[in-house]
Parts: sequence; C-alpha cells; structure tokens
Amino acid sequence: MIARLLYSTEIKRALKRSPVVSLLGPRQCGKTTLARQFIGADHPQYFDLEDPAVATLLENPATALRDLRGLVVIDEAQRQPGLFPVLRVLADRADHPATFLLLGSASPELSRQAAESLAGRVEIIEMRGLDLGEVSTDAQDRLWLRGGFPRSFLAVDDEDSVAWRKNFTRTFLERDLALLGFGLSPTLMGRLWTMLAHYHGQIWNGSELAASLGVAPNTVRAYLDALEQTYMVRRLLPWHANLGKRVVKSPKIYLRDSGLLHTLLGVRNASELHTHPKLGASWEGFVIEELLRALRPDEAYFYAVHSGSELDLMLIRGGRRIGVEVKRADAPVFTRSMHIARTDLGLDELWVVYPGTRTYSLSEHVTVLPLADAISRNGAV
Repeated sequence: MIARLLYSTEIKRALKRSPVVSLLGPRQCGKTTLARQFIGADHPQYFDLEDPAVATLLENPATALRDLRGLVVIDEAQRQPGLFPVLRVLADRADHPATFLLLGSASPELSRQAAESLAGRVEIIEMRGLDLGEVSTDAQDRLWLRGGFPRSFLAVDDEDSVAWRKNFTRTFLERDLALLGFGLSPTLMGRLWTMLAHYHGQIWNGSELAASLGVAPNTVRAYLDALEQTYMVRRLLPWHANLGKRVVKSPKIYLRDSGLLHTLLGVRNASELHTHPKLGASWEGFVIEELLRALRPDEAYFYAVHSGSELDLMLIRGGRRIGVEVKRADAPVFTRSMHIARTDLGLDELWVVYPGTRTYSLSEHVTVLPLADAISRNGAV
C-alpha cells in the first residue's frame, strides 16, 4: 500500500477548519482506503452506504448521527440524499461535537445537495489516483502505461493490470453510471468513450462525434458532461483573450487516466504503446495531468491560433504565467511556434517537458526539463 500523505494532510487541515469535508473522486481511486486510515475499518462511526444494513440505519440519519462525537465517516454519501439537510443541522451546533468526512464518487445529486444544503459548511477535496509525487520517479513509465488507479498500478504484471482496467470500464458503464444518477445508455457511452480515446488531445468537435454516433449534438454533450463529472475526462479550456488573432475557442479533450486511455486504445504493454499513433498525445495528456495535480494553478488553459501556432498548457498562479510545451522527443529545440506563444501570452517562463533526464536552457526563460523536475518547481508557479 502506498501512503497518500498529501491527501492525508489536506484532510486533516480541512477537518480543523470545517464541520463537513467531502472527499470526491472516481471510484477505486483510494478514497475508502485513505478514510480507514483515519478511523479504522471496523470503527462504529464508519458508515458504508454500500452495506444494505448501514443504508437502512441511515434512512433515519438524525437519529443515527445526532449523539455521535468526534470524526464520523460516511462512504458513498451520494446514495442517501436525505442525509444532507440533517448534516446542515448537525454542522451548525454551537459546540461542534462531531465532524463529518463524506466520501463519494461524483454524481449530480451529491454535487447539488452539497451546494444547496451545506453551503458555507463543507470543504471539498478532489482525489485522483496515484501520481508521480506518490511513487518513485523510476516508476514513471509504469505509471504512464498503467495509470494511477492503485490496483492497476500495483498489479503483479501488465496482463493483470489490463484485466483490472477492462473490468473497471465494464463496471463503470454497466453499474456505476446508473448508481450515480446518470440515466444514460451504457452502449452509447461505451462507444463515445472509445471514440474520445482516439480524439485524446484534440479539439472538441461535438457535431462530428454526434454524426458518427447517429445522435444529436446535445446528446453527445450530455454524455461528455457525465464523463467529466465522474473524473474520466478533462475539458481543457482555450485561452481566447482579444489578441487580434483568430484563436481556437473550443476545448481540448483528454482522458484523465492514462491507463484507461491505453485500455480503450487496445494498448497492453510498453512495446505497443511506443509504436502506437497516439504515443505523443498520450504522453501530452499524462504530463498535463501530473502538472495540474502537482502545481495546482489558479487557472489553466491551452492556446491555439487557427494559423498554426499553439501552446499545450498555460498555468496562471499569483499573477505569473508559465507556458508548458510537451514534447515526445530526445532533444527538443526552440521553435517559431514557441516564440509566438511566448510573445502573445506574455509568459514569464516557458517549460518544454520531455521524457529525458537532463535539464538545459534553450534561451532566456525557456527551459527543457524532465517531468519530475517540472513537478519539483512548485514554487515557481
């Protein structure tokens, strides 16, 4: 088991500030395992709503929870919508005898209830699978290939990892979407999900995808929304301030977990990945996810002009602008496109992240660096 120290620290701090903390993330990313480190699997104040007996007990949440003291953990909280108004009352007690840690996979009901019933009382922490900061740098290629879901990453071999991911996608489509409140066709969702894997790293074109699936564009948007809400897909928005240029205004689409991307592409091992047409796009998405998690910018965009120049990622934090260009090359060079993006966006620095091991400068404030070195520059953003 890998210690999730960063999330543990976040949760501890949040529980000191807020009466209710909600830990959200995709299923199987490690939320339950982490919560059990706080309270223990057999603790009487740990409520797992996937257990029918526990779900029955919490049908009357006021009676079940009002006399509890200390930390109370409620797993799969989205299964009990009537819980949230009661938590509001309990959170407002003057003596604050209990704090509540809610675990949940994203769902429309959970998001709505938290926003409406617990406004001003709940702190939300988003959790993802393992990242490079939690595993050895030597395991970077394995993390990229298998993705960050703990059981996939820690599998005995690639074959077992692929088997776990295939089962995850099947369960997600056939069971989880319905349980999370999305009334969507598993078959259509599966087809769209696979198509998005082949669109990974490209500009969203809903009309084209809708035509390929034989459905209306608004239907495709609804299915994309569901994949985004369940942390399967990231929509990276474009930077389109008025620069006097015809900039791209549609988002880019990425599958957030590289392991699931590879499964949907039919990639089973490193040899197949390194000869696949989506190799560069896969590396780009992996780097972007790792940087967004590690650096936590205030804002993040990509930049593209219809005439051709583009930038994979622009991070903004504390007024500073860091540009990131992701290259799957042994020795990246400074290109005209980088120069244009740097000028157009007024970048303070430009990083070129590549799979090598050496950091070197291309020009003033333009640096080529490995992913691990970029992550370690947290203070620069």
